Amino acid sequence: MEVNDPGSLTPEQARALFRAGLRVPTAGWCAGRTQANLIAVPRDHAYDFLLFAHRNPKPCPVIDVTEPGEATAALFSGDLRTDLPGYVVYEHGEPVAEVTDATAYWRGDLVAFLIGCSFTFEGALIEAGVPVRHIEQGGNVPMYRTARACRPAGGLAGPLVVSMRPIPAGLVADAVRITARYPAVHGGPVHVGDPAELGIADLDAPDFGDPVEVRPGEVPVFWACGVTPQAAVTASRPAFAIGHAPGHMAITDARDSDYLVP
Repeated sequence: MEVNDPGSLTPEQARALFRAGLRVPTAGWCAGRTQANLIAVPRDHAYDFLLFAHRNPKPCPVIDVTEPGEATAALFSGDLRTDLPGYVVYEHGEPVAEVTDATAYWRGDLVAFLIGCSFTFEGALIEAGVPVRHIEQGGNVPMYRTARACRPAGGLAGPLVVSMRPIPAGLVADAVRITARYPAVHGGPVHVGDPAELGIADLDAPDFGDPVEVRPGEVPVFWACGVTPQAAVTASRPAFAIGHAPGHMAITDARDSDYLVP
């Protein structure tokens, strides 16, 4: 199924395509609409996750939470079980299924958290003339587990995950300034420059997503990433969880401008 202009779609149109089985990274989709990471955990673990997010707000900015068992949210009028392009199901920290429809795995005690996504500020970067390479290449943003540990909470602990965008050296300050105006969706970068300082050995081998070209004169710039909760699930091994497939986001009813601060 080919979509000629995904940026022009409404959230409702995009969700209908995903509900029909389309699996595709969502960077550049539904221009101006806020995308979100998904992590759903049993009610018994929901407080631990909320505390984990509170203690690690840069990678885990919560923008909405459901009641137990509910599959819609205030910011997402679709169905969280079917209307994302991809899901990962975890049992005891291990991915046991990757599906485009999570209905068969959804439980009545699941509390779903929507976590802010750095795709929210990509339109502002592009408008300012800052390139976004994974959109240029038609792929998924590269994401990496780092050597930086998140602050643990309850039974959850794990590494910080970051996304990377190569930025021309002369535009790095612009990229920092622009993204810092979106603090509720990761905000400014957590690191600029040498990936080894984050414990990343090879930019061409991301843990999630696709590698992108880093051209001469460009600097790798790293933002906190909402896949961090799934890295915590893998590290901490709770009995059950459902997350989005990295880069395959929930497209919400909110607008990117809702998260822009002066």
